[in-house]
Amino acid sequence: QVQLVESGGGLVQPGGSLRLSCAVSGFTFSRYAMNWYRQAPGKERELVAVISSTGGSTNYADSVKGRFTISRDNAKKTVYLQMNSLKPEDTAVYLCNAASWRGEYWGQGTQVIVSS
Repeated sequence: QVQLVESGGGLVQPGGSLRLSCAVSGFTFSRYAMNWYRQAPGKERELVAVISSTGGSTNYADSVKGRFTISRDNAKKTVYLQMNSLKPEDTAVYLCNAASWRGEYWGQGTQVIVSS
């Protein structure tokens, strides 16, 4: 059974930091690129960060570049999103996605609220 379980979301003040985790099971993690998306109320889902299957390549949305860092631990089957200098506009549900030519899988998401 495929599972992607996000954690680490919560309420944080502007300028603060959070580290999201996505632990996966049920498929060969090391064969999949991993992505973090986010969806804010009333807005389209946005691709935030991408990491290749080996971790050797990453890419970021312009809106988070320089503030967010995606990483992965293939031994732990976990992908992370370190979010620094958070802004109110980063408020959203953050979703983990696994993608390859074989198909894709989604987690349920974790809520991030940036507010004073």
